Amino acid sequence: MAKLNVAVIGFGRVGRACAMALRNTDYLALAGVVRRPTSPMKLPDPLGKIQVVTHIRDLKRVDVALICVPAEIVLGVARELLQAEIPIVENAVLEGHALEAHYDAVGNIARHHSTRAIVGAGWNPGMLPLFERAFITLIPDGHTKRTSRPGASLHHTEMVESIEGIKGALATEMRDVQGQLSRYVYVEFTKDAKDAKGSGVTSVDRIEAILAADPLFVGEKTHVFEVESIAALEEEGRGILLERTGAERTGAHATLLLEGRFDVSTFAARVMLDAAQRIPSLKPGAYRYSLWG
Repeated sequence: MAKLNVAVIGFGRVGRACAMALRNTDYLALAGVVRRPTSPMKLPDPLGKIQVVTHIRDLKRVDVALICVPAEIVLGVARELLQAEIPIVENAVLEGHALEAHYDAVGNIARHHSTRAIVGAGWNPGMLPLFERAFITLIPDGHTKRTSRPGASLHHTEMVESIEGIKGALATEMRDVQGQLSRYVYVEFTKDAKDAKGSGVTSVDRIEAILAADPLFVGEKTHVFEVESIAALEEEGRGILLERTGAERTGAHATLLLEGRFDVSTFAARVMLDAAQRIPSLKPGAYRYSLWG
């Protein structure tokens, strides 16, 4: 099967991530990047040989266009591409009524020009709502708490760093909808401790036991996660904590926790590429991104 030729519209963080991801796929090919006339027409390495144009008509063949521009101009770009009968994938970050109106507008344009569009194909909207819906499905009677970056606690961090075998630590905290405090502790082991972990000298379980007995942490729900580098974690400063807790009246205690540290642009790009490969199988119209279908 021939590869789909994919154009990237815009070269911000998401556009660059899409271009980089397209270089490493077996089922899609990077047709080129469309940028504003005032932007450089040569991309930084390793994308230096990729064709850069100011209008998509200057690319030889485009099967799908990935729209990676600010949310306020996505609709205008989508309209122009769909009018040219070029299928699109977009990930406009909008909420509430604005998001619904956006989806309706893209859908009307796609149907009018008998072409295809996948909307909301990013991290959020896109992947994150799928996690949230899955949590609600599994625990229908409960409360959901989401935070993009938990607050750090200096005193708790210093205490964890004082434990033998810990090279670095970051203690963070959040409260659920009922006001209950939970702590999320990230630890980087020393090389010696890492080498000895298999013998049971140190482990995440051991750290959890030490924290459970310490006055700073006693009586608090504490989760410990091992990371390769605390410095990289602090520099990245991105992540998600999604917690769903069942209501007490159900009689069955259930809690689901999604904890992640990642680059949002990279995840958005991977979702957009997943959406792009589905375009040929779709009938004309607009579709909301889903893992299924």
